[in-house]
Order: sequence, then structure tokens, then C-alpha cells
Amino acid sequence: MYSFSGVSVSPDVKSISIATFQNTSSNGPSSLSQRFTEDFKDYFQRNTSIKQVPRDGDLQFEGQIIAYDYAPAAIQQTNGQDQAGVNRLTIQVRIKFTNTKDPKQDFEQTFQSNADFPATQDIARINNDPTAVRRITQNIITDAFNKSVANW
Repeated sequence: MYSFSGVSVSPDVKSISIATFQNTSSNGPSSLSQRFTEDFKDYFQRNTSIKQVPRDGDLQFEGQIIAYDYAPAAIQQTNGQDQAGVNRLTIQVRIKFTNTKDPKQDFEQTFQSNADFPATQDIARINNDPTAVRRITQNIITDAFNKSVANW
């Protein structure tokens, strides 16, 4: 085993393939699937020296974005009426990881992250702000990375 950036990967692992993560949730911006997949690939490229291949890598990722929910997270009273003070965007991604060199490392798990936004900020504005959604998806990508190659 060798390590770089806190990553422990067997020396016989030479390649990684990351399939497109389809958005099967009923919500979310149309670019979510492509943006998430590209960010996932970029994260592995920046943090490992494993060669990315289109398919059949020694390490394989696939999955779906299964939830994209924007809902009130904190209710407050304004002028005697209950209304949202804060809204929360929650994203869930189901990830299947296959390690062809060590099948004991395989997993299929749902990863989730969220962020709170002022109730005055509507979902359309958040969807059009790439940094708002990216903050949430980066947490999911980091968690999947840590579980798969950092063995956390």
C-alpha cells in the first residue's frame, strides 16, 4: 500500500472509472448530473494519481442523485403568522463503489449533505448559483472519497 494526500491505495490499482451520476430526483437544476459527475472526477484527479478511464477501471463508481429537496428548516413568527425563517437544501446521492482488486472494500451507500439559506432566497436563485449547490455536493464527494480510498 502507498499513500498520497492521506489516501491508501494498493499498488496494483492503476485505474478508476466514474460513470455519469444520473439525476433521478424530481427536482434540481438540469445541469446537476453533469456538474456533480465532473466535480467527482476532478476531485479524484486532484487527490490521487490513479489514471481515469471511461469504463472498467480497477476502482469503479456509479450512482444516482436520488433527492434534491428544498424545505423550511426553521419556522419563525412574523406579524403573528408562522413562516419559514430558514430553508434547507438537502441533496442525497446513492453511490456504488466497486474495487476489483479488493472486493471487501465494495459498498453501496447513500450520502447526504445540506445547507441552509435565508427564506428570502428562492430555489431558482440557488439553482442558478453554482457555488451554493457545489458547497453541498463537495461534502458528498469528500465523504465518498474518504470511504472509498481513504478507508475512513
